[in-house]
Amino acid sequence: MRKTVLAATGVVLTMVLAACGGGSGGAASTDVVKVPADPSKVTGTITVLTNRTDQVQDGTAKKYAAAFNKVYPHVKVKFQGLTDYEGDVKIRLNSKNYGDVLSIPNSVPLKQYPTFFAPLGSSAALSKTYDFTDHATVGGNVYGIANIGTANGFVYNKAVWKQAGITDWPTTPQQFIDDLKAVKAKTGATPYYTNYHDGWPMTNWGNALGSPSCDPAANDKLADTKEPWAAGQDLNTVDTLLYGIVHEKLSEADPNTTNWENSKALMGSGKIGAMWLGSWAVVQMRDAAKTAGKNPDDIGFMPFPTQKDGHFCSVVRPDYQYAINVHSKNKPAARAWIDWFINKSGDAQASLSISSVKGSALPADLKPFQDAGVTFVPMAYGKTATVDEIDKASEIGLNNQDYPQHIVDVARGAAGGDIDSIFKDLNKKWSDAQGTVG
Repeated sequence: MRKTVLAATGVVLTMVLAACGGGSGGAASTDVVKVPADPSKVTGTITVLTNRTDQVQDGTAKKYAAAFNKVYPHVKVKFQGLTDYEGDVKIRLNSKNYGDVLSIPNSVPLKQYPTFFAPLGSSAALSKTYDFTDHATVGGNVYGIANIGTANGFVYNKAVWKQAGITDWPTTPQQFIDDLKAVKAKTGATPYYTNYHDGWPMTNWGNALGSPSCDPAANDKLADTKEPWAAGQDLNTVDTLLYGIVHEKLSEADPNTTNWENSKALMGSGKIGAMWLGSWAVVQMRDAAKTAGKNPDDIGFMPFPTQKDGHFCSVVRPDYQYAINVHSKNKPAARAWIDWFINKSGDAQASLSISSVKGSALPADLKPFQDAGVTFVPMAYGKTATVDEIDKASEIGLNNQDYPQHIVDVARGAAGGDIDSIFKDLNKKWSDAQGTVG
């Protein structure tokens, strides 16, 4: 729905994907998997890998499968919920056993999509129906379709912030820090929760790129920017805020003990002030508030604390994109599931998320953004392949959890250096890598 590789994990990732591309991944697929014309003739059993462990555990996934079977009665759908989705799937990509339908891991470079996934149709055709198809297009073919798009911001407990005397959204990073200090001083809540231990929630910090500048080309500009962490650049602004939160001791005492599922309960019950996530998380936090006997309306969503020409900006990006394993023996059934789930399941609406289907209404949880005049910035991905190559060569891992985790480690004193040394190292790695690409 989602980072500096200063440890060996970045090298391991490179080796893993190289092995996949040259070994079990096989040759790139060119056979387009179309939506079956006759549902009654589609048969087989498919396995769907999902990061939505909550839907697997609470029966929601089974309800979706039952509704799907009313249209496709001869297809059996099995789910595998993976808590460490990125880590588990990254390993499974070394084999042919990575389900029939899966969400494309962030660690797979765009240019390798044809090696692992089956093409779902041409960009020219699918872009008429779905948003975000450019994010998964290689050679004119689309290899993944997002169910939802997400605006990015801070999920926060309005009751906690009100108790701290805060009623307006902060407009600068320093004001945000000051507000967290007020939460710490006047309430019993942890001002900010990193979700460091599970790791994957921290990758959302990368999705703040484009918010400070309000620039849809922020990602593409990384291809030509020598020092993306220089003063005034988006990544400098974003990472400085994360560093400052932790360095000022405004986050949990021990990041190694954080827990994603528990964080929802903590947020819902007013024991956490804020977390940087996508808009998809709002409904989960509200459900947790209900479970805790609290008012679900206490859960709010605020934009990144910067403004451009007097307006907040929130980047809208695709969440995980659904793809078909190139080795699947039941590709028609897999394609049927993807098409039905995105268009007919109602999951995007139920999760108060932005549907990728063109023309869909914005979810209710983003109404405060609309009312406040927040500018929604659709991120462009025309140079994603080049950015991916530079990122891989630099061993930074912009979409990996190691990057923000290292910032947290330095900020809390668990690793050497400071914010200036972090940025100096990142700029050098990126600049040097640019010289090796193209």
